Amino acid sequence: MTEVGKFLKKLRIDNNEILFTMAQKLGVTSSFLSAVELGKKKMPYEWNVKIRSVYHLSPSQEEELDAAIAASEKAVIIDLENASPDAKKTAVSFARSFEDLSDEQLDAIKKLMQKEVNR
Repeated sequence: MTEVGKFLKKLRIDNNEILFTMAQKLGVTSSFLSAVELGKKKMPYEWNVKIRSVYHLSPSQEEELDAAIAASEKAVIIDLENASPDAKKTAVSFARSFEDLSDEQLDAIKKLMQKEVNR
């Protein structure tokens, strides 16, 4: 079970819901939700917003969901189709050097990104 699966199951139980009820709220079948909870299927990107809205997550629950999503990801796809040549070059360079970045470098990048989001 992935961290996302654990989060979803806990959220469902905390809201006294059966699998079928949560699946209805998310617009999927019970079997698909079960597969996501068990880590057999990846959580659809659209659920990120839907879960926050439907379940009125608290700020701490939102942080927990974000952490669960990050912990469960195996790969990230970046659509570079409409990116500038400089943006493409930067994205590719980052991807190539990602595994070699130190914790300090990753922290600096994260802080830079958070500043941009909070502008």
